[in-house]
Amino acid sequence: MSENLDEMRNSRRDFDHGELNENNLPQDPLFLFKKWLEEAIMGEVEDPNAMTVSTVDSDGMPRSRVVYLRDLVQEGFIFYTNYTSNKGEQIRDYGKVALNFLWTKLDRQVRITGIAQKIPAEMSDEYFAKRPRESQIGAWASPQSKQLSSRQQLLESVAKFEKEFEGKPIPRPPHWGGYVVIPNSIEFWQGRTARLHDRFLFELGKDNWRIIRLAP
Repeated sequence: MSENLDEMRNSRRDFDHGELNENNLPQDPLFLFKKWLEEAIMGEVEDPNAMTVSTVDSDGMPRSRVVYLRDLVQEGFIFYTNYTSNKGEQIRDYGKVALNFLWTKLDRQVRITGIAQKIPAEMSDEYFAKRPRESQIGAWASPQSKQLSSRQQLLESVAKFEKEFEGKPIPRPPHWGGYVVIPNSIEFWQGRTARLHDRFLFELGKDNWRIIRLAP
């Protein structure tokens, strides 16, 4: 174990996949994010739409987990979850969230802060209808974030709903659906050589986005 830790402490690599330049930045950060996401997909980055979602609990403690970005709309970033999960309850109580995308293959990172709001039920219905049937069953069967006595309890819940919906379309559970994260800041990080990275912060003002270069 100590040899592995020593290797980790002394591991170094340089970043040389590109640069960010003030003269080439769009005024709309969502335009740049979409471009970067498409490049991550084309570059065969594994799970390019995986993002860390951070919320805050009642003690002010940050809580993070990885989910998948499922859509990018004019308002912001959409993901789906159980509304009664820990993150769902924390979003309900406080609304503020942070997102983080890391594409190590491209030496890129995007950090986002904003407010999460439920999307219209019709949008959640449409997405839920396209999910694999086993995922639809899982949304009904899993009391996400709640304590289980055993895995068997979960499997019995799955079996119960498989029987209930046998031969029928599965409706979206009322406790499951989507959120859109409406951003108020988006930071783009491009790794550069000698740790002199390019970082640009887009902050939402009254009428437009303000662009700030940050020190690496």
